[in-house]
Amino acid sequence: MNLRLIATCLAACAVTTSPSIAATLPANAAAPVLMLGEVHDNAVQHALRLQAFEDLLATGARPALLMEQFDRERQADIDKARAAPLRPDAEAIVQAGGASKGWNWDFYRPFIALALANDLPIVAANVSRRDAQRVMTGGLAPSGFEPEVPADIAQAHADEISGSHCGMVDAATARRMATAQAARDQFMAREIEANAARGVVLLAGNGHVRKDTGVARWLSATTRARSTAIGFLEEGDPNAAAFDRVTFTPAQTREDPCAAMRRGAPMGAMGASSPG
Repeated sequence: MNLRLIATCLAACAVTTSPSIAATLPANAAAPVLMLGEVHDNAVQHALRLQAFEDLLATGARPALLMEQFDRERQADIDKARAAPLRPDAEAIVQAGGASKGWNWDFYRPFIALALANDLPIVAANVSRRDAQRVMTGGLAPSGFEPEVPADIAQAHADEISGSHCGMVDAATARRMATAQAARDQFMAREIEANAARGVVLLAGNGHVRKDTGVARWLSATTRARSTAIGFLEEGDPNAAAFDRVTFTPAQTREDPCAAMRRGAPMGAMGASSPG
């Protein structure tokens, strides 16, 4: 799938966009911290984000690229692939990162290719399902995460999980799953802090990018003040106020996500049904 070709067709789509990222950055924003949301299966959104990433690089910014699509356990493998004698291509990085079947890699290879071409760090920013399960069963603290989750965040995550799982999880399970969502947000925040000096572009689901209950809540006050949360939402989504800026796109054509859940489809493959 060619995201650049999709981008050239956007004029024919009912896409509501704000000015380009580059045009709205402060004049002194040499190292911006940008969190770019997504509905995971929405091709138009990925094309718009790729254009935004290209526009940012054209300003001279050289941020670290943080990706929800790679689990943190794969960082050493990604770094090893980067250090190989033969310069890797995007597919080599995808394979080094585990090539999880939960993601449509056609959407993400162009971002990786840009990162490689501009010698940007590629950072695995997700907590794996294995670690998430450990958090759900043993709590946040034993896995090295901050155990005190503000009540509004915990409740918002639990409510979103209950809704997105089509009534297939009970309240207690949703609360346990909410701790895993908090762990993922905390880890993304840590990686943002570690790379903030050079600037950051985070690619993650809209649930993570929300400034009210997502990653931003776990950032230091200094980093939070220089971050921008950009939601890429489908038309009719009522959550625009949860972001600093939003772009609305038509909904991606997809089957009923609840039917997909009943079939046991991976969360990353289910687009709007996934809270992250």
